[in-house]
Amino acid sequence: MKKPLITVALVLVAAALLSVFLSSMMEEGPAPALSISLAAPTQRDCSETVQASGWLKPWQEAIVASETSGHITEVLVDLGSVVTKGQALVRLSQDSVLTDIRKHEAAVATARANLAKAKADAERARQFRATGGLSDGKVGEYLEDEQIAMANLGSEEAALAGERVKLAQTTINSIDDGIITARSAELGATISAGAELFRLVRQQRVEWQAEVPVRYLSRISEGLSVDIDGPDDHAIQGKVRLVGPSVNADTQAIVYVALPPDVPPRTGVYLTGHIKLPTTPDSSSPRFQPCSGTG
Repeated sequence: MKKPLITVALVLVAAALLSVFLSSMMEEGPAPALSISLAAPTQRDCSETVQASGWLKPWQEAIVASETSGHITEVLVDLGSVVTKGQALVRLSQDSVLTDIRKHEAAVATARANLAKAKADAERARQFRATGGLSDGKVGEYLEDEQIAMANLGSEEAALAGERVKLAQTTINSIDDGIITARSAELGATISAGAELFRLVRQQRVEWQAEVPVRYLSRISEGLSVDIDGPDDHAIQGKVRLVGPSVNADTQAIVYVALPPDVPPRTGVYLTGHIKLPTTPDSSSPRFQPCSGTG
């Protein structure tokens, strides 16, 4: 008798719960439908960068060489020395050159004396020719002697000037402002004309020679901005100076990047960085992610 009563009670409870649920659904009303709206695409500029790596190298390198042979008596600079244009770097022995200069100075003095005598003789000859005191042949000889004396003086003066040039060449000067990066000059060494003594980085300027894939060359041009990961996590901002005209065996091209003047002139450092390519327009929905990329 108890089981039928329990069953009836459960049925009544379930019916009551169902009634409450249905009434609450009716009060809330129907669920809202999904709404869709149209948005016009927006025009944005896409930014893209090309990853590159390469070495720091001199912007331009200058070679300092001797113009004359001689014995090195002084070396005035060393590796890493900052030099200015015209600064003395090396001095050669001057003894033999000074001796030759004194010889030529004496020869010039003698030539001047001979010219003075020849001019006086030629002037008297001209006077005697007017009065008939000398024959035309003799007068011609005096005039010829004057011309020879003038030529001899010019020759000796030229020789003296040449020796003075040699004296100046015994002091070897820097051909530009820069920093010394290589030295072969040694005190006491005897060198020949044309011997290389130093190398220097002109203007203390270095540049980043970055290697990039050939497929990006058409989009890289002079003036593009470059972000370089410098030593000690120090970021360097550069500008593309030149795109190399050739491609290596690995289908990489060299892009020459000019660096700010405050970058220390250290060469032989390998760095990585990114070249910022020109922005390109892109049309897309404003709800989607922005366009960007790295090559």
